Amino acid sequence: MVVFGTEEQRQRFLPPLIAGDEKACFAVTEPDAGLDTTRLKTQALRQPGGGYVLHGRKIWISTAQVADRMLILARTTPLDEVKKPTQGLTLFYTALDRSRVEVREIHKLGRAAVDSNMLFIDGLEVPEEDRIGEEGRGFEYILHGLNPERILIAAEAIGIGRAALRIASQYAKERVVFGRPIGQNQGVAHPLARAWANLEAADLMVFKAATLYDAGEPCGTEANAAKYLAAEAAHDACQNAILTLGGMGYAKEYHVERLLRESYIPRIAPVSPQMILNFIAEKALGLPKSY
Repeated sequence: MVVFGTEEQRQRFLPPLIAGDEKACFAVTEPDAGLDTTRLKTQALRQPGGGYVLHGRKIWISTAQVADRMLILARTTPLDEVKKPTQGLTLFYTALDRSRVEVREIHKLGRAAVDSNMLFIDGLEVPEEDRIGEEGRGFEYILHGLNPERILIAAEAIGIGRAALRIASQYAKERVVFGRPIGQNQGVAHPLARAWANLEAADLMVFKAATLYDAGEPCGTEANAAKYLAAEAAHDACQNAILTLGGMGYAKEYHVERLLRESYIPRIAPVSPQMILNFIAEKALGLPKSY
């Protein structure tokens, strides 16, 4: 919206969003498309009198239970009528009309504080003034937001890992077995030390990617690497935290079991670790594209 919207759109949409009077969700992923965004099937049909009508499904849409508006990507030109699959996709920021959109919550392993949903869109009318940028160029526009999203998720992962490590370290200092704190045993201390080192190294990549992005420099490889490294480091830290606490690590009282569940989110979303490695292999190492 800030980068590709018109001045009129920025004045109309941003103040209520910033003030908290309106809430928004981001609707791109679909049940049958997943990471292959160019294959999404939600259609936006242009109407003779102006505007569009949307039909389709979206999945894993955060905050749709409370959202007033959604930023949605839909196909305005059929896939078989465009030169490249990335063409013919259009971005809209429009009202989430619940008389035309059924919002069905997905019950998850963790992250209960943020709802995730499936949307069933049937005849949603969207005025032309709610279209962001030019028709057919929506895929280009969402790419602009993917790198900072990866950086943000990476920073989240670092926080999860550090929280688990803090709990585990404190427990290892206080828990006494065979007359000594368990943290005095290298079998307990070394995994925690390794987790700390991995988190700190990943954090440096997060800041490198963020610095490049803020400077307007290319940062795709760094942003993806940051997301990969931080997610893996966080997951490892959470697993070691549970093992440090032993049986109490399995109890809800110490929260490390919850943090382990939360650590799966940055590993899975918004792109899988395998796809990140594919990207790095191609972009950083110059290897042939594998998918």
